[in-house]
Amino acid sequence: MSAEDAASDETAPAGVNRGQDVSQEGLARARRAMILGRILQVGTIVGILLVWEGVVRFFDIQIIFLPSVSLIAETFWDMVWDGTLPWHTVVTVRRVLIGFASAAVLGVGVGVGMGMSRTFRNVCDPVIAALYPLPKITLIPLLLIWLGSGEAYKIIIAGGTAFFPIVINTFNGIRQVDEGLIMAARDLGASERQIQIDVMMHAATPSIFAGFRLGMGVAIILTVASEMIAGQEGLGRILVESGAILETEKVFATLFLMAILGIVVTKAQDWVDVHFASWAFEARDR
Repeated sequence: MSAEDAASDETAPAGVNRGQDVSQEGLARARRAMILGRILQVGTIVGILLVWEGVVRFFDIQIIFLPSVSLIAETFWDMVWDGTLPWHTVVTVRRVLIGFASAAVLGVGVGVGMGMSRTFRNVCDPVIAALYPLPKITLIPLLLIWLGSGEAYKIIIAGGTAFFPIVINTFNGIRQVDEGLIMAARDLGASERQIQIDVMMHAATPSIFAGFRLGMGVAIILTVASEMIAGQEGLGRILVESGAILETEKVFATLFLMAILGIVVTKAQDWVDVHFASWAFEARDR
């Protein structure tokens, strides 16, 4: 064995160990940052609630204007225990999911068609350009005339609202695919169908998921609004009935539940993003 070989044998393990130490240190730092972030998030919420409770008690604010956090929590528990909140939550969530699922299927299909076909884009573009800026809540009176106050109108208003962010983000994602990727795929012998599915759809996935996120948010908003205007069940109905008889604590209890649902939906979407488009987020973070 030469001197150079011996030196390389001695230095290689040290280099490997140093690399492992750096990697472990980076993981530990990322873990500490994540834990600190969670503590800050929870601490912020707890701090706001404590300040809220203290202000209400210190200034002796009347319940009708601003109930204390403790009273809202007690009311929340009573409404859960008697089944009011669970039942109406299931009704609202079912409407949101049905409307959103319909919008997702139709929106992705139309967006992909517009991105891959100039003729289809020329047909759909003026319609979408005209309807997208229109406040969707203004369609509720018309839908009530056409469909009545049953389930159909609430699901259609939710789906119609979610459709536009999904179709626009899908179209933009398809159109912004790097031409170099497409040319490379053609050079490697990929068919047009393979390019569309394996290259363009894959590259557009983050944009499509961004459309899903926006679509779900507006679907929830319009579903609750439709229940407030004409509905016998759902969280929107609880808000209207509680406000009409000045039960402010029930209004806040319902709003707290909607906030919890929003957190759950957001975290679920984050999980989907990480598991189905993690490559995009890793590239963005570098």
